[in-house]
Amino acid sequence: MSSSPRPHLVYLHGFNSSPASKKAQVLGAWLAERGLGDAFSCPTLPNRAEQAGAVIQKLIEGLDAPPCLIGSSLGGFFATWAAERFNCRAMLVNPSVRPYERFHAYLGPQRNLYTGEEYMLTLEHVEELAVMQPSRITPSRYWLMVETADETLDYRDAVKFYAGCQQTVIEGGDHGFQSWERMLPEIVRWAGLEMEG
Repeated sequence: MSSSPRPHLVYLHGFNSSPASKKAQVLGAWLAERGLGDAFSCPTLPNRAEQAGAVIQKLIEGLDAPPCLIGSSLGGFFATWAAERFNCRAMLVNPSVRPYERFHAYLGPQRNLYTGEEYMLTLEHVEELAVMQPSRITPSRYWLMVETADETLDYRDAVKFYAGCQQTVIEGGDHGFQSWERMLPEIVRWAGLEMEG
């Protein structure tokens, strides 16, 4: 008798971040401690949106079933794109809403905070993001998690954009999402993973 494949969690990091980010590292270690390390992936996303989309698509297509996505900041935008395109569910942590409308302010030299990679953010980057904007979202796919004191993004933009989705709005915090570790048991349950022990 065949069993259904174990749900898989895919964490998508944010702008100028990497799999070395704190939330990705905490989640990966937490899952490994509970025997779920093989159910977790965190790909390195290129700074070009088109290339990042290709990385995400390849990862998803290599799995036995659509994963549960977790997207932080710009990763939340990519998670929304992928959830609609590949029939996935997605948890969005202080997500960037319509980032292409904000990125004009950041055009020019950029440096990845974790890898040290330096590159130029250009209009082509912005245009690639705009092309990936879903024309509509399916509210039942999403769980939005925001903290109101996010110093980088206005949490109200996400609350409005993801109206009708499951939402957790936490007073205070910051863009790094201070509530992350205490929310992990609920996150893993929502993803459909069963913890060992």
